[in-house]
Amino acid sequence: MRVAEFDGLFSSALRGLERVGPTHLRLVLDGRPQVEETTRDLVARETSCCSFFSFRLSPEGRHLILDIEVPAVHSRVLDGLVARANDQVAS
Repeated sequence: MRVAEFDGLFSSALRGLERVGPTHLRLVLDGRPQVEETTRDLVARETSCCSFFSFRLSPEGRHLILDIEVPAVHSRVLDGLVARANDQVAS
């Protein structure tokens, strides 16, 4: 179910992404308050399920920066998230 929620977040609020390294993804999101609230809720639930994720959400001007990091052993999970985000950006 969270896959669909991430897809929804990406399609409505994703403004850019950068693969900082094999275990680090940076997403640039719309900075509206409801986007921040939705993102905080989503990453809290994802962390409780998959504790290997590290999420950091920071305001930057009119955007939110969401840094996502994983241990090297889970880099393929991050690859999947990158693919989903890229699909939404391309749509």
